[in-house]
Amino acid sequence: MKRLIQTFKKSDDGATAIEYALIASIVGLGIVSGLQLLPPALNALFASIVTVLSN
Repeated sequence: MKRLIQTFKKSDDGATAIEYALIASIVGLGIVSGLQLLPPALNALFASIVTVLSN
């Protein structure tokens, strides 16, 4: 039992998993916020293309 506890104390797999989860959530939030800013910019781009093509 003592050996099992010592092995558990030395193991850092859980900490690594938490770090990866935090990184993935930060990247996910960045993607979501970027996608929310994208549609107005695309609408403006397509509107300018339509204006140029119609003239």
